[in-house]
Amino acid sequence: MTGWTELSRRAGFASHRLVGWIYWDPDAIEGYRALGVPDGLGWYVASRGAPLGDAGNEVVTAAFYSINGDFVAMALDLCRSHTTFSATAAVRDAAVGQGLRTHVPEICDGLAALADPLWAAADQLSPAGRVVFASHRAWPRPDDPLVSAWLAVNCIREWRGDTHWAIHIAEGIGDVASGILDAAWRHHEDDWLPRSRGADDAALADGFAELEARGLAVDGAVTPEAVRFRQDLEDRLDQLCAKAWQHLGEARTEEFLELVEPVGSRLLDRIDQTAGPRWMPAGRER
Repeated sequence: MTGWTELSRRAGFASHRLVGWIYWDPDAIEGYRALGVPDGLGWYVASRGAPLGDAGNEVVTAAFYSINGDFVAMALDLCRSHTTFSATAAVRDAAVGQGLRTHVPEICDGLAALADPLWAAADQLSPAGRVVFASHRAWPRPDDPLVSAWLAVNCIREWRGDTHWAIHIAEGIGDVASGILDAAWRHHEDDWLPRSRGADDAALADGFAELEARGLAVDGAVTPEAVRFRQDLEDRLDQLCAKAWQHLGEARTEEFLELVEPVGSRLLDRIDQTAGPRWMPAGRER
């Protein structure tokens, strides 16, 4: 029998690498700056949140869960002040097509051929409780099959992301505490990860207090039990998200992995070069 949980884990990881580079891509940020946004500031939030932006800052903050609400509001307000979310998404799409053809040209034809099956898989997923996924799935799909395939992968990736936060909500894990747990699970020795999402000293203190109240931290340090707990959450996520890849089917999931896994480190190198060696932790080996 197919090991769907393992395929889900691998496909989720490969998807993070296929998608993540765009959030720090200089061409994308330059295109966003050309729309009038000073220095292209807030590109990550504005581009990722574009399909949901018109719902309002608080809705996007709630959907993103672990990203500081003030930063979300700043990024979205800048976008609204200078351009539109549709124009922002168009810049992203153009940069995706250009970037894939430049940096990983050998996968482009194969990935483009998977556009329709990938969207068929995404269309079979339930949007219930998965707001970021639902907004991305409802967004217009481009004619370019390569960009369309990338967007379908991203849509499935956002379904995983929404599921990730649903598990945390069900476990009563707050936004900053989730970042602290994630950092410990990834073997980070500092608080860079929650701070990268906008947590300040006070928020970190509250996050550690939350974890200490649950016996998951002692004297400002996450316990080994907490790391095991975080691994259990990840295992549950892989199990739940197997559904997306089951819709795609074993043969096409393997085809997707054969395309993307060999070039994943090259795409991660793009993040290292453009943002630094710590960003997009979900696309990095632990």
